[in-house]
Amino acid sequence: MMSMKAVKLLLLCVICFSVVSKTVICEPPPTCPANLDGECGSEDSGEWEGEFFPGIPKIKYEGPTSKNPLAYKWYNPNEEILGKNMKDWLRFSVAFWHTFRGTGGDPFGAATKMWPWEDGTNSLAMAKRRMRANFEFLEKLGVDRWCFHDRDIAPDAETLEETNANLDEVVALAKELQGTKIRPLWGTAQLFMHPRYMHGGATSPEIGVYAYAAAQVKKAIEVTHYLGGENYVFWGGREGYQTLLNTDMERELDHMARFFEAAVAYKKKIGFNGTLLIEPKPQEPTKHQYDWDAATSANFLRKYGLIGEFKLNIECNHATLSGHSCHHELETARINGLLGNIDANTGDPQVGWDTDQFLMDVNEATLVMLSVIRNGGLSPGGFNFDAKLRRESTDVEDIFIAHIGGMDTLARGLRNAAKLIEDGSLDKLVRKRYQSFDTELGAQIEAGKVDFELLEKKAMEWGEPEVPSGKQELAEMIFQSAM
Repeated sequence: MMSMKAVKLLLLCVICFSVVSKTVICEPPPTCPANLDGECGSEDSGEWEGEFFPGIPKIKYEGPTSKNPLAYKWYNPNEEILGKNMKDWLRFSVAFWHTFRGTGGDPFGAATKMWPWEDGTNSLAMAKRRMRANFEFLEKLGVDRWCFHDRDIAPDAETLEETNANLDEVVALAKELQGTKIRPLWGTAQLFMHPRYMHGGATSPEIGVYAYAAAQVKKAIEVTHYLGGENYVFWGGREGYQTLLNTDMERELDHMARFFEAAVAYKKKIGFNGTLLIEPKPQEPTKHQYDWDAATSANFLRKYGLIGEFKLNIECNHATLSGHSCHHELETARINGLLGNIDANTGDPQVGWDTDQFLMDVNEATLVMLSVIRNGGLSPGGFNFDAKLRRESTDVEDIFIAHIGGMDTLARGLRNAAKLIEDGSLDKLVRKRYQSFDTELGAQIEAGKVDFELLEKKAMEWGEPEVPSGKQELAEMIFQSAM
């Protein structure tokens, strides 16, 4: 039988939130399966009385033969791979927004998930309850990093001062719950959902919005620093344009560069040593975003003299939206010295938008890990699960299963990539393709010491060149042998 509190909530349910889907929904009243004889908590404190994930044990490694869905089959954190523990290669992190603010809503339908600890509000008490759920989840999953947007963890208020006070209160609780072992992999400011940011934040034509965005980023950097965050991310969801007919693109890019310069200066002023990251994405929600892909972002950083101050947070789903593979984006970032962090997700080739699915493709994970190994790892970056449950997955248990699957897939990719590197056949094939440059003339060309006159002389001397096979099928065969 419903309590009076639950009845009131059901009758008063008008609006709720969905940070990821931006869908306005009406949610059902809360339930308390962990404490059936009482309420979720006292009305004054909003504290939860009981476990958020009852019946879910601490997830352990059981090996590839295990049939237990709540166990790791490939991720063995302290196992050494190529001289480094798996946990240090992978540095996993849980995304607060998808895991604890995702409702399953989409542009075509209302929410499908109402976790038992939710009460249908965006109150400060509810924000604290979610934070407690976050840390219980991290502890049971065995992950010691998390990521957040400022507005995901604490509610907006009527004024910036009140909003900052809300954030301070939730962050103080997060600091307490973190203890000495857990830290944010990164924090960020959400500059895309509120109507004030409909034209962008750092690229808005309105100076008042530009100033508000700067104040919000300033605060988000402060709280990330306070929580011991290792990185800070900029995702320009609305930093772009819908049409160039009403846009001064050059001026907007200049404004964005000045914004980033100010962020660098403030980071140094407060002693925050974390890495600043830019997360490329071609579009959604704007038609064209200024950080379209890794190459575009690298060009922007070079043009404005910021190349030494930032690295890139590559998201696999964003890579495919820009017309690239995740491997391409990772390699582009790596060879430019910009690979800093990876949003571990994927898209659906039959769906043309950012679906943010957990990465479950072992082949893709192996290619990802080849880039990470060649990069020497990602630290102080890592793998953030910017991924959400499918709309149809509605059991609390599914939150664990999705993360376990994603972690196991990347762990398996790491094992496969290590096999390929230790075997050496693929590297040997690649070296052989370029062996004609392993000569005195080749070395001079690569050192920039050969002009066209000399090359013309050699072309006439050698005659028509013989072009060997690229051996693509052999390369693919070698790659598949490690799967």
